[in-house]
Amino acid sequence: MTTTLAPPADPADPADPAGPAEFEARLRAVGERRYHDRHPFNLRMHQGTLTPDEVRRWITNRFHYQRHIPVKDALITAKLDTPRLRRTWLRRIEDHDGRHEGEGGIERWLRLGEAAGLDRETLLSARTVLPGVRLAVEGYVNFCRLRSPLEAVAASLTELTAPDLMRVRIEAFERHYPWIAPEGLAYFRTRVDQGRRDSTEALDLVLRWARTREDQDRAVAALSFKCDVLWSLLDAVEHAGERT
Repeated sequence: MTTTLAPPADPADPADPAGPAEFEARLRAVGERRYHDRHPFNLRMHQGTLTPDEVRRWITNRFHYQRHIPVKDALITAKLDTPRLRRTWLRRIEDHDGRHEGEGGIERWLRLGEAAGLDRETLLSARTVLPGVRLAVEGYVNFCRLRSPLEAVAASLTELTAPDLMRVRIEAFERHYPWIAPEGLAYFRTRVDQGRRDSTEALDLVLRWARTREDQDRAVAALSFKCDVLWSLLDAVEHAGERT
């Protein structure tokens, strides 16, 4: 009797989706390699070598990004197909807009600006926002408007790295920029816990929604795009200083 041996198992098809742990590792690797905590401007900020004018220019231009966070979150909310998911994402809008006047992350950022000597009206007018920053922010908002729910949510996963950055930033501002009143740092303190919660929720959605290798690749590309947005914003801020 001849025994027929089964053929050896084929290696995993590269088109097959990665397992949850491997996929999560791919997403986290994007932040480790490309998050803007590595940008030269951020490094100088945390080393304490920025001038007051550079700090104020960053606060002004970053505010243009901050004020559009609830806009992009409203666009994402409109894409979600269950009340539970919409309630979860609506909380993000409330975190930034506040439930009442004088509350929320946007208000805290305005107070950061005031603590650094900036005028609230000037911040709100956006008159001094750099063209490169406007372009980066508009690109991100349009990405969330036009892309799939998976891609829009995946782009938010820069929050996986943000809490650590907030802790470093708080320490750097307290040590190197004492001319900014401590109460101006409230935005950073609040985002440590909010960012951890938000990233956990978004990561869970992306891991569940990305069921094919193509889905996973799109999610990784979306997160890479968001890292490029944040990096481009800092490029504009840094190069504006070189021209002055």
